[in-house]
Amino acid sequence: MPAVSPPKPCGGITTVAEHSDCLLIQFARVPIVGAVKTRLIPALGEEGACQLHVDLLQHCCKQLLASGLAPVELWLDSEGSHPAVMACERQGATLRLQQGTSLGERMHHALLDGLSRHPRVVLVGSDCPAIDEAYLRRAFEGLTTAPVVFGEATDGGYVLIGACQSDWGLFDGVSWGSEAVLSESLANVEGLGWTAAVLPALSDIDRAEDLPVWQEYMAN
Repeated sequence: MPAVSPPKPCGGITTVAEHSDCLLIQFARVPIVGAVKTRLIPALGEEGACQLHVDLLQHCCKQLLASGLAPVELWLDSEGSHPAVMACERQGATLRLQQGTSLGERMHHALLDGLSRHPRVVLVGSDCPAIDEAYLRRAFEGLTTAPVVFGEATDGGYVLIGACQSDWGLFDGVSWGSEAVLSESLANVEGLGWTAAVLPALSDIDRAEDLPVWQEYMAN
């Protein structure tokens, strides 16, 4: 493993919206019936699970773009076109392709790529409808005092990771998809000698028991 760089909080942010040196990255899978939201197929069927994936993908992209906080890049897991993806591009998101085999490798690559062009990068998944401008602003502000920020998920993972720097040690050994993702990630942060800010917990829409959260959100 390369030598670990000392932690470096971003510092200097006064009003997040005034900083064009930030970047927002959205991770998403290309919508393919039967291959997305597979844990929801028993409840919604393959077509219904795919449509939910599309709805969440588009909702998240609109939230990021509407925040006006930073340029938005939509990083997809594979090449291919879909009307939802093309709509995001037309609305202003730049399309990019994820690199790596594991989720950790893909996020690490995206953060490194983003940080080569922007001092502050916030990466979100497409499954949390409650991520809005205020939450994103808190993420960027969290990077004024710590080199890494996590948006906690109610299932033990995280809905957001922001960074001023990245190291493979952040992602190494994490049990992706388990309830230990955030705790293991925070242990990795400590092992690097870094600190992390943690934002209030939000819900992902991944399982049948999460569907009322989405339904309530859309009703409001």
